[in-house]
Amino acid sequence: MFHPVQTSRARKAARIGTLSIMAALTLVLGGCGGGSSGSGAGAAAGALSDARMRRPRPPTPPPPVSAVPSIASFTAAPSLVAAGQATVLAWSVTSATSLSISPNIGTVTGTEVTVNPAQTTTYTLTATAAGGQKTATVTVTVGAVSSKYANMAGADLGAGANLNGAIPFPADNAWNTNISQAAVDPNSANLIASIGLSTGLHPDFGSGTYNGGVIGIPYVVVSSAQTPVAITITGYPSQSDPGPFPVPDNAPIEGEPANAASGGPGGDMHVLVIDRDTNRLYEMWQSIPASYGVPGSGWSASTTALFHLDSDVVRPTAGPDWTSADAAGLPIFPGLVRYEEANSGAILHALRFTVSQTRKAYLPPADHYASSNTSTNLPPMGMRVRLKASYVIPSTFSPQSQAILQAMKTYGMLVADNGSNWYVTGAPDARWNDSALSSELGQVKGSDFEVVLMTGLVTP
Repeated sequence: MFHPVQTSRARKAARIGTLSIMAALTLVLGGCGGGSSGSGAGAAAGALSDARMRRPRPPTPPPPVSAVPSIASFTAAPSLVAAGQATVLAWSVTSATSLSISPNIGTVTGTEVTVNPAQTTTYTLTATAAGGQKTATVTVTVGAVSSKYANMAGADLGAGANLNGAIPFPADNAWNTNISQAAVDPNSANLIASIGLSTGLHPDFGSGTYNGGVIGIPYVVVSSAQTPVAITITGYPSQSDPGPFPVPDNAPIEGEPANAASGGPGGDMHVLVIDRDTNRLYEMWQSIPASYGVPGSGWSASTTALFHLDSDVVRPTAGPDWTSADAAGLPIFPGLVRYEEANSGAILHALRFTVSQTRKAYLPPADHYASSNTSTNLPPMGMRVRLKASYVIPSTFSPQSQAILQAMKTYGMLVADNGSNWYVTGAPDARWNDSALSSELGQVKGSDFEVVLMTGLVTP
């Protein structure tokens, strides 16, 4: 290192200063009875050496604590399956160096795996780290669940009635297909971006009211004893099923204030009626009773549609590119989020959602488009998205929100109508916790989704 040259006067002053400091140290140490018996610079140096030797050594650090793994959740969706039917085991684990599942699975990675148990099986997840192991178990029951599909006979009667586990359409129907392992569409990134990467999910259902009307699309379950009434079709008669339909005089209308005595609510005004004895679903758009307070006077609607809930030939009367009460030509009811299912912990079908811009195209099971835009970066009606496998459903979310998000992973969501981006449709129910739904689902963003590979695209 470079040092400037000192003058002779500066060097002399430095020597005098050093001798003075050493002499002072000798006097101090001598007066305290410490140090060497010598004197001068040697004694001072010895005293400094002794002082260094008497400094306390720093404490020895404790040995590092080895990490112990933690299992926040280990679930199966669905937890009740028919023999050979697939189910998804999902987990949330931290601080693990390896994961394994028994029986017959072995080492796993990621956050989920699909299994096909032949009999009722209890699966054990083992998380291992240097600090030890943690385990968690979940049981998948193999039983007679096929009777719950395509059979509404066990449903209760009335508005918002409990279906008691009944699921529209056969187990192999597109609405009920597990798509968790399906390939990702090569244009997924652009399609998701068009809907909104930073936009959160919005529950378009709840327990309260908006502008006086219930939040969500209501439905009513009837028996074969319900008298069919005439339906006047005002909008699209050539693409509608003519009726008569077994619609009660007091059937709930979307957007209508509860117990309304007269007038119309405006908006989409959907009416959904399930005949549990015949396994038929009747849906109407822009529905108005012919005369409030006049029993059996019938209804008017812009569009009507009749669906067979016990068949994969969902709407045998429909022609190519027919609309329904939904812009996509789909049935509405099968895609609704219902409290009964969410609260049970397992929603075993795809859900329904809206986007603000769609393409002039549709993808089965959809049968209709509602746009003139031909951009390939816009979603066609019927496009299915799913929540990415890498998204870990927070264990702090309510059980209802967790079930909804797991359904989005396992069965996905179908683009069903033009509307606000990422609005998920459901049925109103007094038991929904609106604040929890809004807060929790709103944390899930568009960037957490991907588009399932599109096949069979129809471009009129």
